[in-house]
Amino acid sequence: MPSADEQLPEGTDTIIEGAGVSDVGNGQTGRQSQKGAPVSAIPAGESDAKGVFFERIDELRGQAGDKARDLAQTGKERATAALDSLVQTVEDAAADIDEKLGNQYGDYARRAAQYIGNFSDSFRDKDVDDLFNDAREFVKKSPAVAIGAAAALGFVVARLARSSMPESPGDNAPKA
Repeated sequence: MPSADEQLPEGTDTIIEGAGVSDVGNGQTGRQSQKGAPVSAIPAGESDAKGVFFERIDELRGQAGDKARDLAQTGKERATAALDSLVQTVEDAAADIDEKLGNQYGDYARRAAQYIGNFSDSFRDKDVDDLFNDAREFVKKSPAVAIGAAAALGFVVARLARSSMPESPGDNAPKA
């Protein structure tokens, strides 16, 4: 490290003591003082602050994970309720389809309702962590399909968000 008296590179005002220095205690690389002792950017007595900082980060990470898990659980419950509603709607429509198009098409609707119901039941029975693991494995096996599904989902969410926004007064004005 150059001394304070040496010429500094252009654009550099001063040398900050301890800048770019790390501890060498735990096998990490770093600089040593001229006496051979490790040089640290953390002044003596403040190593506890470093530990408290990282403990707080771990605590916040845990809280964020718990919150995300709670939100995912709520979303899972809403999704299964929507799927159950869809099953009921398709089963109700199956009778009308029987009358209008024939029993064969009504049976298709009933089978579709059964598949949706089975999916809803298996989705409801899985833990949120299991669902995340399944999604992770799916992405590893089929990354292209996962990217396409994410893009399609993003498009749908954007369209839903845009359609739910109130129209601004300038939207109905004639365009030049």
